Amino acid sequence: MSGSDFLARERSVRPVIGLTTYLQQAQTGIWDVRASFLPAIYFDGVALAGGIAVLLPPQPVDDDIADRVLDGLHGVIITGGRDVVPEYYSQERHPATDQGTADDRRRDEFEFALVRGAMRRGMPVLGICRGAQVLNVAFGGTLHQHLPDVIGHTRHQQGNAVFSTSTIRTVPGTRLAGLIGETSDAQCYHHQAIDKLGDGLVVCAWDEDGVIEAVEIPGEEFTLAVQWHPEERLDDLRLFAAVVEAADVYARGRTNT
Repeated sequence: MSGSDFLARERSVRPVIGLTTYLQQAQTGIWDVRASFLPAIYFDGVALAGGIAVLLPPQPVDDDIADRVLDGLHGVIITGGRDVVPEYYSQERHPATDQGTADDRRRDEFEFALVRGAMRRGMPVLGICRGAQVLNVAFGGTLHQHLPDVIGHTRHQQGNAVFSTSTIRTVPGTRLAGLIGETSDAQCYHHQAIDKLGDGLVVCAWDEDGVIEAVEIPGEEFTLAVQWHPEERLDDLRLFAAVVEAADVYARGRTNT
């Protein structure tokens, strides 16, 4: 279903999608401050697909607080950003991995709590780039900390904010294959990737280098994460439309209980 179909469709409940955000030093005008922020293309994708976007700043959190946050949502998108702290998947930091500041840890722990809470209540979750890695680690998986060490080139992250295009091939019969077909061009910017798969996750896409490009949880509930950046191509809203549709179903179910 396209974004325009969603906009034309009447709803008793317009689904609210929470998007996680960065937490780091940021400059705007004369200000140079520690800030929570997210590139607008993420919430533009949600809005174009017919959802309401709410930004979720990283904060000290436990499962009870995460549940209070999730009470106001119908779906969650775990967005891109800095590397997951390797301690959370029992590895020492690679020299190329981000330093793992207190703000990095706060974001990791906040997103892990949101994933746990969303899974408990069957709430739709879409992971994007770092979000795929967060989901995998949350389920007990590990990461390749520096992909060039594994595949021998830097094409997945060329640097200077230049996205590369990878051709990904989906696994037949998966949710992702049903959404985007057998192959798709993907906008990539990552130097890490999934290594050991988390419990309960299945691979639903690979690239030509054998890198895991997407994972999902089989079944009726929507849990899907892609290693690429669908927000970089808002002429293709299929993944945003899919999570908004799943959130709409979740919202209707919650309203009727």
